[in-house]
Amino acid sequence: MARRRPVMSEQLKYELARELGFADVVEREGWGGVTTRNAGSLVRAAIERAERSVAAPDA
Repeated sequence: MARRRPVMSEQLKYELARELGFADVVEREGWGGVTTRNAGSLVRAAIERAERSVAAPDA
């Protein structure tokens, strides 16, 4: 079975991990060391960022 293309770039994931305060865990243990709670926070932050980028300005 073919692998799916990643939805988020590695750069975005690292940037969000830094903002959320767990980039050190990613650097030390890889993405497998990230807790479920932190992974959820990362996804939530990515969704919020995407929604802000496509939101139409109030004109």
